[in-house]
Amino acid sequence: MDFRSFQSSSVIDPIKLQYAIVNSDSLTVLKSMQNDTIDLIMSSPPYNIGKAYEEKTSIENYIETQEEIISHLVRVLSDTGSICWQVGNYVNKGEVFPLDIFYYEIFKKHGLQLRNRIIWRFGHGLHASNRFSGRYETILWFTKTDDYTFNLDSVRVPSKYPGKRHFKGPKKGQLSGNPLGKNPSDIWTTIKEDWDSEIWDIPNVKANHPEKTVHPCQFPVELVERCVLALTNENDWVMDPFAGVGSTSIAALKNKRNTICIDKEAEYCEMALERIKKLEQGFLKTRPIGKKIHQPSINDKVAAVPNEWVNLDIFGVYK
Repeated sequence: MDFRSFQSSSVIDPIKLQYAIVNSDSLTVLKSMQNDTIDLIMSSPPYNIGKAYEEKTSIENYIETQEEIISHLVRVLSDTGSICWQVGNYVNKGEVFPLDIFYYEIFKKHGLQLRNRIIWRFGHGLHASNRFSGRYETILWFTKTDDYTFNLDSVRVPSKYPGKRHFKGPKKGQLSGNPLGKNPSDIWTTIKEDWDSEIWDIPNVKANHPEKTVHPCQFPVELVERCVLALTNENDWVMDPFAGVGSTSIAALKNKRNTICIDKEAEYCEMALERIKKLEQGFLKTRPIGKKIHQPSINDKVAAVPNEWVNLDIFGVYK
C-alpha cells in the first residue's frame, strides 16, 4: 500500500500524518491487510440502485457480496474500534428494502454489538409520487468489544436550556447541564449532499455546499467528523472501503487521524487526492461542523408562493 505523508499548513499547530488513497477493489485490498489495525471504519456502501459506479443485482446477491467484505472489515478492526455503516434503502419495483435491517444481521453474525442506530435527517432529496418522500438515512454504529473509544465531550452540541437547574434532591439549585453542551442524541440533522441537478439547482442552496464534486452520492464531511471525533483519538487510523471522493479521509486528516480509503473508480481517487492536497495547503472548503442549516428568506424567489398557486382551492394551504 502506497502511504503518503500529510502535514497541515498550520504554523501554530503543525501535524504529520499518513494517508493512502487506493484505487482498487475493496475486497482485494482488505485481504492483504493485517488484523486489528484500524480504529474506525466509516463508510456508505453502494445501495444497489444502479448508480454509475455499481452494477444492480438481486438483493440476495448484493447482501452476499457485502457480507464477504464485512467479514474482512471485522478482522482488521481493532478491539477498541468501531464501524459506522451509513445506508439508505434499496427500492425494487416500488417496494422498499431498508438496508440497515439486512446489514444488522450480518454484523451481528460476525459478533459485533450495535451501540446506536443513528437517524440522519435531511431536508431535501428525491420526490416520491407513490409513497412518502424519503428524508432520512441511518448510520449503524457497531463496536467489536465493550472496551471501545467514545469521546462524548468532543461532539457535544449547545444545550437548549443551559440555565436549567436541579429542582429537588441534594443538587437542588445547581446547574443540571454540562458547560460543554449536551449529548447530540441519535437523530442528526445535517445537509444531504445529493448533487443531482434537478434537486439542487437553486443558487442559495448550492452556495451552502462548498464540498460539491462530481460524485452523485457524496456524503458531507461534517457527518463523518462527528464519528471521527467521538469514536477515535488523535493519530488513530480511519478507513473507508467505499471512499468515493474521500470525504472520510478529509474528516480524518482534518482532525489529526491517519487514514486509508479505497475506491475502484480512478476518477474518484484522483478527486480525493486533489481534495487532500487542498486541505494540506489550507484551501479546501468544507461546511463547518455544527453550522446552522440554511433557512430560505421570504425574499427568496424560490421560497415565495407563485402567483399561479395563490388562488387555488386547495384547503387553504397557501391562503
